[in-house]
Amino acid sequence: MVKGITLVHPVASAETFDRLASLLSALGFEAGKGWQDADGPGRGAAFLAPIGNLELVTGRPPAVPPILIEVTHLDAVHAIVERWLIASHPTEAPSSTDNEPRSTDPLLTPIAPTHWNSRLFTVTLSPSTDNEQRSTDNPLTLGFWQSENPLHGKPIAIEGDLSAAGMRYAIVAARWNAVIVDRLLQGALDALLRSGAARADIRIVRVPGAWEIPSAARTLAQLSAPDKPDAIVTLGCLLRGETAHYEAIYTEVARGIGQSQQETGVPHSFGVLTCDTLEQALDRAGLKAGNKGFEAAIAAIEMVSLHRKLAASN
Repeated sequence: MVKGITLVHPVASAETFDRLASLLSALGFEAGKGWQDADGPGRGAAFLAPIGNLELVTGRPPAVPPILIEVTHLDAVHAIVERWLIASHPTEAPSSTDNEPRSTDPLLTPIAPTHWNSRLFTVTLSPSTDNEQRSTDNPLTLGFWQSENPLHGKPIAIEGDLSAAGMRYAIVAARWNAVIVDRLLQGALDALLRSGAARADIRIVRVPGAWEIPSAARTLAQLSAPDKPDAIVTLGCLLRGETAHYEAIYTEVARGIGQSQQETGVPHSFGVLTCDTLEQALDRAGLKAGNKGFEAAIAAIEMVSLHRKLAASN
């Protein structure tokens, strides 16, 4: 039922307000709806972030700024803030020659590690360069931080591994456009063998053309153990001609492979090229755009691992 949370923070002056709005805009915050008092100088502005947190503390407050902004590329954010300081207040910005702030108290601190497994820097927004006035102006300090834990904030997901050891595979490859499909086949075998599959656990089936791939794939998927493969790699090549034959063949091949996978429960990876020209097909068979047979085999390896993990978690 809770949709969002808003923390309202007072700003000491209109100039600080304008500087804060300028900084957050430079960092890419999405601007929300603002407001202005009809009978006075009061105004407000909202800055929207993908995720917001409300943290409550008791006892002595932690030695961090009241506003903390979590980022993913702290060094890049630090550089953006430094450029913004130079552009908005050159006399207060860090020196470009000695990396020391020109004012007596630094507005921008260097990035430093914290005791809570992260890195942090702060920037202080003050409308004045006079230290006495600044001390009474209640300057606003923002903290930008990034966790040192690479998994921090990332959703937990079940993913397949890329080890083919102990798994059985079948490769259904068309003979039509053999100059292309043979390259795809070599790429698929390379991926399987590099990933630990045994040659004895790889069955290669050749069919006349792409049209026959779904039938052979379904037959293999319906075999009984120990002949039943854990995954099937389908390889073929269709080149566009001057008739509608290309579209008709491709549609049925894709539909047949998908149906075989869904109805048998055996993963089928799709390595059937659909290209306008022979040059395009050669590029996707190992020249300029990688080898789609290799990619199809890698997808099959990952799906077998994923199926086993999902089955084990039930």
